Amino acid sequence: MLVSARSFAEYRAMFALTDRDLEQRILDCPAGAAGFVAEAGRRGIDAVAVDREYATHREELGLLVERETLFKRGQLMREAPDFVWSWYGDPGGLIRERIAGARLFRADIAARPERYLAGALPELPFAEGSFDLVLSSHLLFSYGNRLGEDFHRAALLELARVARREVRIFPVMVYDTGERYEGLDRLLEELAGVGIGSRVERVAYEFQPGGDEMLVLSCAGYRAPASAAPRAAASDPVRWRHREGVPGRTV
Repeated sequence: MLVSARSFAEYRAMFALTDRDLEQRILDCPAGAAGFVAEAGRRGIDAVAVDREYATHREELGLLVERETLFKRGQLMREAPDFVWSWYGDPGGLIRERIAGARLFRADIAARPERYLAGALPELPFAEGSFDLVLSSHLLFSYGNRLGEDFHRAALLELARVARREVRIFPVMVYDTGERYEGLDRLLEELAGVGIGSRVERVAYEFQPGGDEMLVLSCAGYRAPASAAPRAAASDPVRWRHREGVPGRTV
């Protein structure tokens, strides 16, 4: 599965992030070598990245993604007619943005390693309700023909477990087919049955034709069953009481 280095600007577009959204505590899962958490840190935003690759590849992950991006330049040029270029302009623009994201990631994971934690769905190393907003891009649904419905169900419930307010997932289409994930309606019906509301929203980002929708899960009314024991809070070293009672912040 592809590890990428999407930018802060891409995240804002993919997840329709407002300034108010960015006042919350945010988890990026799985984050890969994205520059989102790094740029968020520069802006004073409380964001954490989690990815299984951080267990074996940390600082070198950004370099690996940069090299892979350059290696695939020729393929991207050949396949350019298959994609929408309103965001990047052309293949060169995409390559430049991804390389910049990978380099930003490399610098930040070295400078702020506590913001990058090893973990993987469907079991994350965080206590229940550790984050206000959870973002998840290009794993769930994107690999819907490789990851089964049971995995998707467990992963969605786990993302909801660690989110106090919302989970946003982009896109809702399968990468290989260009079609909306066929099990989506069934999964959303099951989530509704345990108190997780949902809606699909169109966003101002499209690269794969038709891939301009995100799924939003409303998690405020959800409590994980007792059998889903919270992970140790010590695994989350930057857990702050950052919102309660701080002027200008929402809780």
